[in-house]
Amino acid sequence: MSARVVSIVGKSDSGKTTLIEKLIPALERKGVRVATIKHDAHRFDIDHPGKDTYRHFQAGARSVLIASPTKLALVKRLEAPMPLDDLLETYMSDADLILTEGYKSADKPKIEVFRRAAHVEPLCGPGDNRVAMVTDDEVALDCPVFGLADVEGLADFLIERFVG
Repeated sequence: MSARVVSIVGKSDSGKTTLIEKLIPALERKGVRVATIKHDAHRFDIDHPGKDTYRHFQAGARSVLIASPTKLALVKRLEAPMPLDDLLETYMSDADLILTEGYKSADKPKIEVFRRAAHVEPLCGPGDNRVAMVTDDEVALDCPVFGLADVEGLADFLIERFVG
């Protein structure tokens, strides 16, 4: 896979999703095709009771795909968790950069979001593969530090370091 992967990590309510929402259009404006994968350690549903695809899945279909002229969605039963690298190879081949939300235990480069008002200390420590931090705090790290509002600076960093 030619796309590069960077995990956006942080403790609960640190602002990971908000950062990704701002980062995607900043990167796209710079010509970077972005894809995302959200890690969910719990059970989730994206379909709704009563809809045809929901009924197909509830009836026992192994996979249900819904497609329109402009998008598609796939719901697939898994026997075991699918490794991140398999997800990337199977579903994300059309992106220049893939941002994951979560996957803090994966061996991918990480950008940590840390807000002092939400947590006492950052999530990552030495050896956690953190390549940058986005924060509202004064921290001295051995990696670049970006303010919460410096989305353009972070986008430029990602392009320079991971997209090329």
